[in-house]
Amino acid sequence: MSRPRRDPRAERGARALPTQGRPRFQLGTPVPEGRLRRNPFAERAAAEVPGRTRLRLDRAGGGPRPVSVASPPAAPEPKAPERRLVPEPAFLVLAVADVPGGHLSVHDRQVLGAARLLADAGGGAVVLLGGTLPQDAGAAGADRVACLPEADDPDRRAGALMAAIAALRPRHVLWPESRIGGDLARRVAVRMGEGLFCGAEQVSARAVARPARGRLVEQRREPPLLLTLAEGAAAPHGRTVHEARPIDLPLPARLDFESAILSIEEVPADPATVPLGEADFVLSVGNGVTDFATFASLAQALGATPGASRMVCDAGVMPRAAQVGASGTVLSARCYFALGIAGAPQHLQGIAGCEHVVAVNTDLHAAMIERAGLAVVADAQAVMPALLALLAEEAS
Repeated sequence: MSRPRRDPRAERGARALPTQGRPRFQLGTPVPEGRLRRNPFAERAAAEVPGRTRLRLDRAGGGPRPVSVASPPAAPEPKAPERRLVPEPAFLVLAVADVPGGHLSVHDRQVLGAARLLADAGGGAVVLLGGTLPQDAGAAGADRVACLPEADDPDRRAGALMAAIAALRPRHVLWPESRIGGDLARRVAVRMGEGLFCGAEQVSARAVARPARGRLVEQRREPPLLLTLAEGAAAPHGRTVHEARPIDLPLPARLDFESAILSIEEVPADPATVPLGEADFVLSVGNGVTDFATFASLAQALGATPGASRMVCDAGVMPRAAQVGASGTVLSARCYFALGIAGAPQHLQGIAGCEHVVAVNTDLHAAMIERAGLAVVADAQAVMPALLALLAEEAS
């Protein structure tokens, strides 16, 4: 029995629809005459429930039904953080901070965090001592704040701190193990004849510990009267805001050589000549910047030390001493401002110790934008003149 042969052209003509212009064909099963064709779009529109922001459909039938729409709840007003008060502390813990530039450094906040651990264990209070009183001392964990007399001489500063210790009679005194704090702690320990526990890396209410003998053993003892804290040994306080009430300290006895000092004047260093490793504010330029004259004017207007990425230094535009990164200079600046720098891994290693990072880049997904605490996604060529205009406006 022979099989009938198909005629594709005839089948295609049978499925042609009566339309004008571009030909259209019925690809599915032909609809029998007299049967209405379904319109799913019309059925979906008829089943929509009105009064809803999000699309909802009535699958049960019966047409649209009235729906009561509840108004969204009003957002609660932000409350001011409650301050923790310690009116009558059982004892005091002194935290002597470096306060460089009038601001608490990361190491200072760690010292306050360790002092908070010692004070909270027995109902004590933390007293922050420094050359200036920072505004965020309460948020950093200080119950009391006191300003030490300004002293350019280390012996005079140690004498002022000795008078404060004699008046307040604290249970513990903590310093950061830094160039300024470590020297001051050793001077005070020698004058008092007390032992100093240097470079503590673990602090708790029961014990303090540090490595010894090439980090082969660990020295552990009860928290002493005087101790210095290694960097990164404690977490900064960040839970509750404390009172930070100012208190007065007794003035130290006048030293014999003070009468020979006629005047004291602080002469700020030129930021352009400060080494990158010692700079507090660094403005760095990358491959995304071509107008280096405007960059130099902006660095001078901001009072920042100029830096650069490796590509800019390799091109010879900036000196090799200005290179920031693992293969250049590792920074410990309080603020790092990057213009047109994508953020190579070696460059990010060089700014790991910076407290605040500001970045300007056109690439939203650049590594420097992710690292920055404040990011501006824009062209650095347009941002620099705008900043200069704002600085000139404020100066006038």
